[in-house]
Amino acid sequence: MDESKTIEAEGTVTISGGLHSQQLAQKEYDRFLKAERKTTHQVWLTQAAILLLFLALWEVAGRNQWIDALLFSFPSRIGALLYSKWVDGTLLIHVGVTLWETVVGFLLGTLVGTAVATMLWWSPFLSKVLDPYIVVLNSLPKVALGPLFIVALGPGVLSIIATTLSITVIITILTVYGSFKEVDANYTKVIRIFGGSKSTVFQKVILPASYPTIVSTLKVNVGLSWVGVIVGEFLVSKEGLGYLIIYGFQVFNFTLVIGSVLLIAVAATVMYQAVAYLEGKLIGNKRN
Repeated sequence: MDESKTIEAEGTVTISGGLHSQQLAQKEYDRFLKAERKTTHQVWLTQAAILLLFLALWEVAGRNQWIDALLFSFPSRIGALLYSKWVDGTLLIHVGVTLWETVVGFLLGTLVGTAVATMLWWSPFLSKVLDPYIVVLNSLPKVALGPLFIVALGPGVLSIIATTLSITVIITILTVYGSFKEVDANYTKVIRIFGGSKSTVFQKVILPASYPTIVSTLKVNVGLSWVGVIVGEFLVSKEGLGYLIIYGFQVFNFTLVIGSVLLIAVAATVMYQAVAYLEGKLIGNKRN
């Protein structure tokens, strides 16, 4: 009886010790999360302070003629111009056109590039055949192809999207295909040993292992898509933020030019944050 009581007491002590360790670990984790949230808030506040300070200095410099207000304008003048265009309904049209073209070019560029990269991984023979052509296409100045797209597809939305795809697709192919090839071959061998097909290998090993690279490519394509669309609008469009920039230069309305550039920066930032949110969902879930 004494021995059984001793064993029971030792078991109770062990359980209590385990619970105490779990509580300590939870407290440490809570402190870590609190510190991370505090750091994040401090970063946001510092970023906001830097932005507000920059805008304030810009405003003061413009109003006091420390800088050429005709060329560089200042925030209140830009805000007044954008508000007037918002009120008359033209700003929303231009922003909507450019945003739609950018999203379409962004999604198509990523999807087409990933599909071609999949084909290259699936067929090593095709990869060897197309490798020099992809290298040549990557080295071409994509913007110079804009006039060719205009002649072939007409001065419209198709030529703008084609200009965007010429920039995003090749980068996506090279990056994603490189990621496919770098996946550890041992994982593939395990699937093969258990009778998995090539399709199973791709679905269970290659594609999941490449999620971080694909998401990183999405981030890069955000900027490249905006470049492609704005360049295309420079050449052919009668609507959109690129058109407003060109029009502003033509009539020496640099306030309109800078305002359009700022709108592009805001929209690109929103798109980037959306991709970052997607990254947190995909990569975070994969890690968990």
